[in-house]
Amino acid sequence: MSSALIVQNKGGGHGELGYQLAKNLLNNPKIASITILQDDGCNDAKEPFKSYSSDLPDVQVIKAPLGGDMSKEELQSYVGNSKFDYVWDNASKNVEGAGKAVQECSKLWGVKLLVYVSSAGMYQPGPDGPFPMPETTPVKQSAGQNLYDQYAVDAGLPLVSFRPQYIYGPKANKYDYLDWYFDRLVRDLPLPIPGDGTQLVSLTHAEDVASILASPLNDEAAAIQQRYFNCGTDELVSYGDLAMFCAEAADIPTDDVKLFYYDANQLGKAQFPFRPTNFYVTPDMVKEKLGWPGPTHSLVDDLKWYFESYKERGGMDKKMSLVQDWEIVLGRFTPDPEYVMSIYDQYDPLIIDTSQANQ
Repeated sequence: MSSALIVQNKGGGHGELGYQLAKNLLNNPKIASITILQDDGCNDAKEPFKSYSSDLPDVQVIKAPLGGDMSKEELQSYVGNSKFDYVWDNASKNVEGAGKAVQECSKLWGVKLLVYVSSAGMYQPGPDGPFPMPETTPVKQSAGQNLYDQYAVDAGLPLVSFRPQYIYGPKANKYDYLDWYFDRLVRDLPLPIPGDGTQLVSLTHAEDVASILASPLNDEAAAIQQRYFNCGTDELVSYGDLAMFCAEAADIPTDDVKLFYYDANQLGKAQFPFRPTNFYVTPDMVKEKLGWPGPTHSLVDDLKWYFESYKERGGMDKKMSLVQDWEIVLGRFTPDPEYVMSIYDQYDPLIIDTSQANQ
């Protein structure tokens, strides 16, 4: 029976993963004890951190300043005399400070696995892909996650590095991806989507991501040999279809959805939450090598409860800026200094000074 350490960041896109991973590992016969080393910059009043004590009573949670400089001696002092057999690092964005300390302690402890939660965002595919992006896709060499990987490899650590993409969940603390759609749908506003809306994306439930992160325990040798894995669902959805699915979840007739496609090369992506082009991965490698059975959640099915959480978070009434939307949908058709009244006025009243127009 072995001990596990989960090094958890203070929040953001990966904020729910430590919580979900701990829940998963509690049911794994290999793991006898679990410790979460939690960045003390987290907000204990928000999810998932406020649910640690109620939902994870058998998990030890230790707070530490993971966002700054930290030596291996300092990290060891926070966990006392404990040593760990398995380490999951869901906090480090590079190999400096706590990131380096995690690796150095892992070396001292002789861990069986160092599982790193990296990011598929460092992929640099060509204009034509291939898509889905395989693990051999070129990465940005200067990316902190890549430097972390290389440092661990050079140190001879049993690194297994996962590259997730867009994550959602019931205890998330980043909602940008799906909220962008609901923000506009509930206000009867156009949805300015770059391209033609056929681009594909994968959004993965945090529980499914956690089950992928735990999958190296199924075959540790195979995990270390392959080393790099994409991390996400194999349920893909297009940008345009996602708008329709969100509308259905909000009981908005799809005939009322105002899709506005435009050229991102000319106008940029503005606040759109995804890449203007195709940019997605699938979990083929983790299925083949580590026996991951596939996702247990479906985005389309989850959108109903997600919309309820959107309303509970005040999404219907929150203040928001839509200037960039106006510039894309209407602004380019409005000769300066003229102005066209529009539905955007109630959110961003646009005042144009025309006093100097004829001088």
